Amino acid sequence: MNKKLVSVLTAAVCVCSVFGGALAASADEAVETAEGAETVEVIDKTITVWCPEELTAFTEEMIGNFQEANPDYADYTVTVEAVGESDAAYYMMTDVEGGADIFHFTQDQLASLVSAGALTPAGDTSNWVKEQNDAGSVYAATWADTIYAYPLTSDSGYFLYYDKSVISDPTTIEGILSDCETAGKDFYMEINSGWYQPAFFLGTGCDLVYETDDLGGITSAKVTYASPEGLKALKAMIALTESTAFRNGSSISDAPNCAAIVDGTWDSSAAKDLFGENCACTKLPTFSVDDEEYQMSGFGGFRLLGIKPQTDADKLAAIRAISQYLAGAEVQLERYLAAGWGPSNKAAQASEAVQADAALSALAQQLIYTVPQGQYPADYWTLATSLGDTVISGELTGAADTELMGVLQSFQDACIACAE
Repeated sequence: MNKKLVSVLTAAVCVCSVFGGALAASADEAVETAEGAETVEVIDKTITVWCPEELTAFTEEMIGNFQEANPDYADYTVTVEAVGESDAAYYMMTDVEGGADIFHFTQDQLASLVSAGALTPAGDTSNWVKEQNDAGSVYAATWADTIYAYPLTSDSGYFLYYDKSVISDPTTIEGILSDCETAGKDFYMEINSGWYQPAFFLGTGCDLVYETDDLGGITSAKVTYASPEGLKALKAMIALTESTAFRNGSSISDAPNCAAIVDGTWDSSAAKDLFGENCACTKLPTFSVDDEEYQMSGFGGFRLLGIKPQTDADKLAAIRAISQYLAGAEVQLERYLAAGWGPSNKAAQASEAVQADAALSALAQQLIYTVPQGQYPADYWTLATSLGDTVISGELTGAADTELMGVLQSFQDACIACAE
């Protein structure tokens, strides 16, 4: 027993001798408690959740509802903290142990988070993820054939808005351009953007992939633009710019004479304002090159929910239960109604509210053909802009295939050099 503690107890006995017996008993209990404290197992009943600031109150409310409905997990203290998706991924990669138990992130960070050991595979809940969510979001949550996260949204990407009083058939880019030319209207697509431009190249089957290390640093690249597939994509871009209806851009607010535009859900209100009762939207059109037809592809974006590795099986079970609830149909629909996040859950997508959202329905059609956006170096975006500007300027109009292949080879080499 600690000597200082003995001295204090002895002094107390001398001053309060009338309570000597009781005090002695208390002293014995104190000794037993002190000696046994080292053997008491401390059970961690705390869970930290990181989510974007605008959803902290919503997430707290949903977790409260979950714990009320599931008393087995009511003794866990769940703290929700405002940490944005990009910051969350960075913090988790640099300090897994100090990171949140549950965190929001975007699909372009998945590979780096897996490499950093910051994600626990979905394990027994993998089939649930596949059954509940659309194929694009499941693919976005998968690395090396293993599902590592719970999809939350399928709402980032681009599709076609159009004026149905002008466009008779929105399924082909040739038909859209013809209708626009006849009506003296414009078709907008931002082909000098690294975000929109891949709609052509990925559509013909080109690769544009960057590999990353544990901290998200670019380590290697697979780019196949200098290929027969890339040549077809470039020819399609050139043909687009030759139309008098073509305008380079992606903001419907800056397109007053527009009859069709490649844009995203963020501009749905502007599209309704411009086209009024004739506003319509659908997946991107096809394009034809050398008598072959290709579906426009492009990038898609998905939000995911991750779980960091746990050593306590009971805590992991609680975390998984909470994560499934937050990623389930009921909460995805509530999140859409509260914040406008487009669901990845198929049941939520089928709800009356989401089905009534024409923009989300169009995006859902397009996401079938898209590739989840990965991580790309800053120089890639500059190179894509330069390639698009060259096409828009007319420099490549009428150029021979050999010249076009030279342009593609230079672009490809520069993209690969970004990873070296």
